Parts: sequence; C-alpha cells; structure tokens
Amino acid sequence: MTTFWIFIALVVLIGLIMIWVPHFRQKKLLQAEESGVRRQTNLELFAERLAILEKELKDDLLDQVEFEALKKELEINLLQDMKQKGDDSLDVEIKSKTALWPAFMTICLLAVSGYFYQQLGAYNELANPPSQASNPHQGMDPAQIMSQRVQIMEAKVQAQPDDSQAWFSLGHAYISANQYDKAVAAFDKVMELVGTQAELLGPKATALYYKANQQMSPAIQAIIDQSLALDPQDPSTLLLVGMDAFFTANYNKAINSWQMILDSDRNDVDRTALMNAIESANMRLGENPDSMPSDANHKSDITSNAKTVAIEISISPELADKVADTDTVFIFARATQGLKVPLAATKISASSLPTTITLDDSTSMGGDVTLSSVQEVEIIAVLSKNGSVKPQSGDLKGTIKAIKVGGNAALTLDTLVQ
Repeated sequence: MTTFWIFIALVVLIGLIMIWVPHFRQKKLLQAEESGVRRQTNLELFAERLAILEKELKDDLLDQVEFEALKKELEINLLQDMKQKGDDSLDVEIKSKTALWPAFMTICLLAVSGYFYQQLGAYNELANPPSQASNPHQGMDPAQIMSQRVQIMEAKVQAQPDDSQAWFSLGHAYISANQYDKAVAAFDKVMELVGTQAELLGPKATALYYKANQQMSPAIQAIIDQSLALDPQDPSTLLLVGMDAFFTANYNKAINSWQMILDSDRNDVDRTALMNAIESANMRLGENPDSMPSDANHKSDITSNAKTVAIEISISPELADKVADTDTVFIFARATQGLKVPLAATKISASSLPTTITLDDSTSMGGDVTLSSVQEVEIIAVLSKNGSVKPQSGDLKGTIKAIKVGGNAALTLDTLVQ
C-alpha cells in the first residue's frame, strides 16, 4: 500500500513539474527581454541627446564647459536607468497574468485525477479491505456460523417452498444446530412432497434420538423399523442403529449394522469413518463385551499437551450412601457444537472415587472426529449400578456443560436418575 501511494505522489509531482517549470522559464525570458529592450532604448536616447549637444557645441550655442557638464549629466542619467529593474507595476501585472494559468492547471490536474481514481480505480477496495469481503465468517464462532447457514437455507425454502432437496438440506442443518423439532418438521415436509422413503425416515429418527438425549424410545424404534422395512440397507438408519448399540455396549449389533452399510457398496457414505468405528467396536468386544476402555489402560499413554481434558470426579455427600464399590463410572466427552456424538470415553471403578481422569485422543470412540479436533466439549459422567452406559433408575449422573479442550474442571455426581 505504501508503494502504491508513493507511485501516485511521483505521478502528481511529475505533472506539477511539467506545468510550473515552463512557467518559470517563460517568466525569466520575459524579464530578460524586457531588460534588453529598456537598455537598448536608453542607449538610443543617450546617443540622440549627445548628438544634439555636440551639434549645439559645434554651432557655438554651447561653450566647452557647458558641453562637458551636460554630457556628464546625460551619462549619470544613463547609468541610473541601467541600474533600475523596471516598472514595478508592470512586473506585478506580468506576474499575475502568467501565474494564473499554471495555478488553474494545477487545480484541474488534482481534481481530475481524484475524480477518475474514485470512479475507475480501486477506491472501494481500499475503503473496504478484501480480507473482510472474502471472509464473511471472520470473527464468528461455530454457533454463529451455523446459525447463519440455517438462516440462508430457511430463506431458500421460503422462496422455493416446493424444493424437496432444499428442505432435506435444511433438516440436516437443523440437526447440526441442535434444533431437533424443526429438523423433524423439515423431514416431514420433504415426505409430503416426495412420499415416505427410508432415506427420510432415518434422519427423522436420528433427530428424535438426539432430542431424547440419545435414549431409544418405542416411537423412535417404530420409525427405524418402518425405514428398514422400506430399505434394509438404508445408511442413515443403520448408522443410528449401530450408534445406539455401541452406546449400550452391544458391540456385535453395532458391528453388524455398520458392516451392512459397507457391504451395500454405496458411494454416499464415509467408508473410512465406518471402518474406524467397526475397529473401535471390535477392540471393546475383545477387551470385554460390555465394557468400554478403562482409564487404567490409558494413563500411561497420556501426554501433557493442550489436546487433553482433565476431570476431577467426586460424589455429592448427600448421595454417598447410594454408591457401592462394585459400581462403575462412565465418563464421556462430546462436542458442544453440531452432532452430540461422544468424542472420547473411559470408565473407572466407583471405589477409586474421588479421582482425576484424563480424556484425550487415546480414549477416542472411533471415527474421524476426535477430541483434539474441537475446541470445547461437554462432559457427562454416569455412575451405573448394572454396568450399562445408559442411565437407569437409581444411577447417579453429573455434567459439565462446557469446558475448553486443554483445560481441567471438577465434576460432581449430584443427580439421582429416577
């Protein structure tokens, strides 16, 4: 930017030089010409008067003394005229007349340059830097970006209410924005337009599942059954079935559901994420059919870096009498933005409480989304009486709504599940 303005200054300076240098040269020439004319005139007058005096001397009208005196007076007057610079009023008149034109040209040069630059140049780009225009999401957090995307999609379906694809995309955007009721309504609208299909029932069941805090209900199961009856290999439905089975430690069912998606040879699925999820389920199955990764197995792998979350877990004194040493505590970390999918998890024995556990990528639940890939997570801890991940009546629960990855916090099991 500095180089640009230096270039502009040089161009303007060259223009001013081209205007004013000829002006000053012309002024000097006029003064020199005026001085030469005045000198020549004075010399001619001196010669004429001297010739008159010499004639009068010759005609004896003057004697020698008078002649010499008058001649000397003429010489003095000539010298005085030669030393004079000329008529000051004439100089002022010439100066005022000659300076007016270059001054007018200077004003025109600056005015025309400014006008054309504003109209044809990059004035608007300088007033509004390109970095801001090319990055409309600058300074926005993920929630604000998602809200903006939802608003854009809502405007699109309002303009084209019969566009089924727009409604379908809006439904998925609502799920990412945790607006599950609106997501269900959007998928219902698509089914009104194109009919009931498995690829629409699966996302609808997923929205209801997240709305129920990842708890399977008869109504959700009915939608899943309807979807699989229409298409036994529908990816969105099988993903939901596998995810729920994984959370309930039914790893064989999770593996079978996800493997069916891979065997369908569909091109619209993330095969790498599915294979990672199946591998994670096989690891859990190999360790213990109803277990999750133990914290003791991971402590040796934990490194002190900014991609971990340290949680100090304790039990509320009011609920301490409801805890047995045989109880198991499950701890999950899931993203606060987008889909509420667990990113990392571990388990400990209730007999070790209070204690501090660390979640990192080594406690990943599988898939391509890891703890280190997000900035903030929600922590959920469940003290289970029967070894199930899902809270049951009589279990204890505690949550941390939000914690920055790389931070630490205290979590108290202070809620009795009814």
